[in-house]
Amino acid sequence: MLARCFLLLCAFCVTARADDAVDVRQQRIRLAMVAEPANLNSMMTTDPSFSGFILAHVMEGLLQYDEHGALAPGVAERWELRADGATFWLRRDARWSDGKPVTARDFVFAWRQIVTPATASRYANVLYPIKNAERVRRGDLPPTALGAHAVDDYRLEVEFERPCPYFLGLTAYFVYSPVREDFYRDQGERYASEPGAMLYNGAFVLSRWVHGARLTLRRNPYYWDRQHVFLNEIDIPYITGDSSAAFNLFKAGNIALSVLENENLDDALANGFTIRPHRTGALFYLEFNQRPGRSTANRHLRQAMQALFDPASMADKVVAIPGVLPTVSVFAHSVNGLEKPFQEEYPPPQPRRGLQLARDHLARARAELGVATLPPLILLTRDDARAAKEAEYLQQLLAAGLGLDLRIDRQMTHQRYEKMARGEFDIVVTGWGPDFDDPITFGDVFASWNENNRGRYYNPRYDRLVDIAHRSADPRERMRAMAQMQRLLIEDVPVLPLYENSRVYVQHPQLRGIARNVFGVDPDLRHARVVAPDPG
Repeated sequence: MLARCFLLLCAFCVTARADDAVDVRQQRIRLAMVAEPANLNSMMTTDPSFSGFILAHVMEGLLQYDEHGALAPGVAERWELRADGATFWLRRDARWSDGKPVTARDFVFAWRQIVTPATASRYANVLYPIKNAERVRRGDLPPTALGAHAVDDYRLEVEFERPCPYFLGLTAYFVYSPVREDFYRDQGERYASEPGAMLYNGAFVLSRWVHGARLTLRRNPYYWDRQHVFLNEIDIPYITGDSSAAFNLFKAGNIALSVLENENLDDALANGFTIRPHRTGALFYLEFNQRPGRSTANRHLRQAMQALFDPASMADKVVAIPGVLPTVSVFAHSVNGLEKPFQEEYPPPQPRRGLQLARDHLARARAELGVATLPPLILLTRDDARAAKEAEYLQQLLAAGLGLDLRIDRQMTHQRYEKMARGEFDIVVTGWGPDFDDPITFGDVFASWNENNRGRYYNPRYDRLVDIAHRSADPRERMRAMAQMQRLLIEDVPVLPLYENSRVYVQHPQLRGIARNVFGVDPDLRHARVVAPDPG
């Protein structure tokens, strides 16, 4: 999430006039992004925040989320979900941005590429509900063995490895996007690196990408539902991780939307702006590196930090944004159990806390590690104002309470993801947002085989519980398994939950029709529009 690289626009970036955030005649809006996309190859990207935002506007899967947050037809106009699989009937008016039809073969090709070992997709596990996907990913079977078949151009059959009641939600995630084989192979390594090196089937196309500086989306004339797409252009001429800089752009009339941090709230109120809340459903947490040789592989050291940490202080005093919730569970309130939110059905056990308990755990950690003094710990974090506040708070907390030397490594988005993947950290501040409405969207992140398990947590019992949650056809058995997963994560402390996120933001009064989602893209601009100014 995050890049502190506020760029004063260069010669190629036309300086925006005051109140140029929206243009009703041209149906154009201007925005700022915190960071540019790391990778727009839907089969390869590890950046669901910024790459995912762009991909959700230029690509479309079998299903999508509507303005009410409900699953709705996308490329598939109808479907049938069964215990052993699913059938999707594709609409005949779905087109690529070169005018050619989107077919079932485009989905089969993309999905086979994702699970092909040579692709090394870190989101391949999202396809594991499909028959043979995991075995293909391990190299035990060829990609053609994947249980996805194009019966003809407009009918797609999917076989399940196990019953998957949440599969429809998966098909709305960008990883399940189609890719056309002939174009992909023609582009080779250039694929998705530039606007002309991609084909689009979504509401918009990427018409400009000046790396590190600017992106522009334009309305896709071939999109099947183009009559309900009102914006002709979404221009993003600013990339900044500085929330105050972004808010100043909003005040100056240069951008139409700005997220606020605590330091901007009073200024926004003083200017008479309407402050809008949005619960994101995302969880932020500390993830501990458990690779050999890391001090944080020691459970007592992790438990010492857990015993010292107070989630309420982080949420209420450090972040201090309305709606941010303290939490001890990695299963956010945003996902449902059987009849109500998972955390209400299965309340998480509260870890024991206290300064003396923390120091006792630290003493045991030192004894087990055979050191009198622990070496400095590296905290990898984002490069933005909120991340700086959080890191400094944690640095002071660990120094005062446990005498630990926490050194902060602030990195821009792409570099942070690369360091996470290589394990170049002791602790990393990271997070996870729900991809679909089922607790497993959070739970399987910490399975040993999941590429997004950056700290390399491994507990065979936890893996067995993940397997039950994936494979069981009994809803109550699945939820009980995830309740046990919740308990194990609190006991083993592979991660330390910080808070459940919420945003407050300001929006130009002429910009209407934005959908704010927990699942799917957020913000969703596919049905946004600019209206005439209020004469009053």
